[in-house]
Amino acid sequence: MQKSHEEYLRRCIEVSRLSREHGNTPFGCILVDSDGNILMEQENVEITEGKCTGHAETTLMEKASQTYSKDYLWSCTLYSTAEPCAMCSGAMYWGNVGCVVYAMSEKALLRLTGSDGQNPTFNLPCREVFARGQKEIKVLGPYPALEEEAAEVHKNFWNT
Repeated sequence: MQKSHEEYLRRCIEVSRLSREHGNTPFGCILVDSDGNILMEQENVEITEGKCTGHAETTLMEKASQTYSKDYLWSCTLYSTAEPCAMCSGAMYWGNVGCVVYAMSEKALLRLTGSDGQNPTFNLPCREVFARGQKEIKVLGPYPALEEEAAEVHKNFWNT
């Protein structure tokens, strides 16, 4: 029996906790196939690996694109704790993921991160990024019932 979107998002929140415990910014994502199997999980790695592109979603898409075909990835869903930024949305677009689900909006994230230089949040919803392309990537989110839970992992992390 396949899990609900909320259950997958809760797993992302757990991955974001691990990311923070491992010294990275508190973001996480997972890739799920059409049968509901979790194929990959990814924490942010920008701090520990010193990569400005080390966001969880971009890192996961790099790995997924080397592991699975574009046709297969189109049938997959990427779940994320926060709305994907423009860079991560681009990685998902080029990687060919067919569906994106996120817990917390970019605007909610901005309220948490404030002016912290480590996360200069874009005011560019992922739906707008995808709308400029030639594919109809399905987007679900935010999930208001989970925004507070996703935000809790960020508590006392950012220098707002």
